[in-house]
Amino acid sequence: MNQKNETNLVKLNKWFIAGPVLENEGEINKTRLQRGIVAVTAKDNPKGEIELNVMITPSEINDGVPTNLPNDSKQLEIIYQSTQIIKLQASEGNEEGTGCVHGGSHPRVTIPASPKHFSTVKIPWSDFRQDELSNGKFLNIHNLCKFNFVNYNPVSGSVLKIKSVILF
Repeated sequence: MNQKNETNLVKLNKWFIAGPVLENEGEINKTRLQRGIVAVTAKDNPKGEIELNVMITPSEINDGVPTNLPNDSKQLEIIYQSTQIIKLQASEGNEEGTGCVHGGSHPRVTIPASPKHFSTVKIPWSDFRQDELSNGKFLNIHNLCKFNFVNYNPVSGSVLKIKSVILF
C-alpha cells in the first residue's frame, strides 16, 4: 500500500473497548467520527487490563474476516498520545485464513509513553514478534485480523489518544 491508497483505521473503522475505562464504545466512536480521534481514559482504581481494538477489514462486530495485505505493505504508522506504555498486539486469523478467532497468535510491539504531546511511530511489520521474543514467530500480514492496543497495568486517569493508524 502506498500513501495514495492509505488506510487510516481511525477514520474508516469502528473501534471496540474492553476494560475499566470512562468511555463506552458508543462515545468512543462518536468522538472518532466527529473529531477524528479515538480516546480512552482509565477509571479510578482500575482492575484488569484495558484493550482498545480495531478490525483491519471493517466490521460492526469485534470479529470478522482476516485481511490479506499486499506483499509491498511494509509498515504501520500511528499518531498517538499516551500517558503509559502500550502493547500493540496484531491478531491473526485462523490457520485456514477464513476467520478471526479470539486468542490465537498475537505478535506484538511496545509503543512508548508520550504523555505531553502527540508522537508518530513507524513500525515495520518485521518488528512484530510473538510475545515480543527475539526468536518469536513473525506476524503473517496475509492473515491479519485486528490491532489490540493494550494497557496491561492501567493507572487511574491514564489516557490513550489515537489520531491515526495507517497501513503502508
